[in-house]
Amino acid sequence: MDITEFRKRGKEMVDYVADYLETIEQRQVYPDVEPGYLRSLIPEEAPDEPEAYEDVIQDIERVIMPGVTHWHSPFFFAYFPTASSFPAMLADMLCGAIGCIGFSWAASPACTELETVMLDWLGKMLRLPKDFLAGTEGQGGGVIQGTASEATLVALLAARSRIVKQIQAHDPQRSEVEIISKLVAYSSDQAHSSVERAGLIGGVRMKKMSTDGKFAVCGETFRKTLEEDKASGLIPFYFCATLGTTPSCAFDRITELGPICNAEGMWMHIDAAYAGSAFICPEFRPLLDGVEFADSFNFNPHKWLLVNFDCSTMWVKRRADIIGAFKMDPLYLKHDHQESGLVTDYRHWQIPLGRRFRSLKLWFVFRMYGLRGLQAYIRKHVGLAKEFERLVRNDERFEICADVVLGLVCFRLKGSNELNELLLRRINGARRVHLVPCQLAGAFVLRFAVCSRTTESRHAQEAWRHISELASELLRGQKLQIKE
Repeated sequence: MDITEFRKRGKEMVDYVADYLETIEQRQVYPDVEPGYLRSLIPEEAPDEPEAYEDVIQDIERVIMPGVTHWHSPFFFAYFPTASSFPAMLADMLCGAIGCIGFSWAASPACTELETVMLDWLGKMLRLPKDFLAGTEGQGGGVIQGTASEATLVALLAARSRIVKQIQAHDPQRSEVEIISKLVAYSSDQAHSSVERAGLIGGVRMKKMSTDGKFAVCGETFRKTLEEDKASGLIPFYFCATLGTTPSCAFDRITELGPICNAEGMWMHIDAAYAGSAFICPEFRPLLDGVEFADSFNFNPHKWLLVNFDCSTMWVKRRADIIGAFKMDPLYLKHDHQESGLVTDYRHWQIPLGRRFRSLKLWFVFRMYGLRGLQAYIRKHVGLAKEFERLVRNDERFEICADVVLGLVCFRLKGSNELNELLLRRINGARRVHLVPCQLAGAFVLRFAVCSRTTESRHAQEAWRHISELASELLRGQKLQIKE
């Protein structure tokens, strides 16, 4: 493919993508295929000779689309949103064309500098304390990670490195192995599984804190656990607070937890992967109160801020803590400006060495939507969730299982877990809408998350009618079985 054909095919691909997104709600949201469906549709080996572009494109509908779950369908209500917008897609095209690997300032100055500035822009939208911003007198700054899972792990490893150095500074005879064997990290029992995985990778024990009736960790429970663990000879060093848990969008009480972490010299990391986008709205910003106590904060613009995956933004209060844990400086990566204090080398802020020019997506989206446009988008989704909540509450057969704060509604049929499991199987089996479950206080619960950029009131209402009809069929069937 030469440049002339690329121009032609590029325009055709934009048309294909536009047609796909314009008609996506006409497609079945969840695929009707069995595991291994794809292998029989393509050859066993790669071709020896080049194939025509037209043949490749024809195979998209024949091979790929039958097995696609359409995350951007307005009838997709599973998991949490994965963001998408036309400005972000265009920025990703440019990112692929430039093709730089921005591990250092010298590797591509614009890649590094735009990321630093965009994280400051976004930090100001969130009204983060100035300590977290790079363009201030503070010692912090922001970085784009691939996912919130990476951010949690990076924070944990930085916290581990910091506490080991602090202990050895006072007691040089203690080995790193001995210290790490005593370390203990904490998270909510509602935290994402990636937090537990971070503990596994970091080689430290991870304790899950019990939560209150709102599914949140509170200060008193945390304080008691710390005292017990310290009395047992353990060393508490890290707490991952969650703002917007995956099961129910619950919020740990960081105004209580933060001062405890600070008093104990523990690293507090805040994971707000989904909910963080909402904090750009003044009415939701109080949910972030207490961030001033944190050492690091992370959320995913690629979930709810119209920035396509991957783009997980992380801020640290003291960048030296991150750099001190990850810095490796072989001769082939050094450059003339790295010790000037004027540049950032993001390879020291992350697990991988290489990194894409992801800040272009933020730049395009921020400029083409503006803060007000982004706020309107968040408020629209929250409004749709509230509308769905009202529909559920108006049906006495159902119950709401958690506070509806943002764009997630947790609900279930009144009755057994088995009844709700069967309802969910029928919902997803019909493939008109797609939901996933969670467990709250031992109950099997259905989650309705407003996800697609194109979801409107009519989609939420149609989804509820469909769910309600399936529930009616299920309950009628059960009554007939009882009579028999």
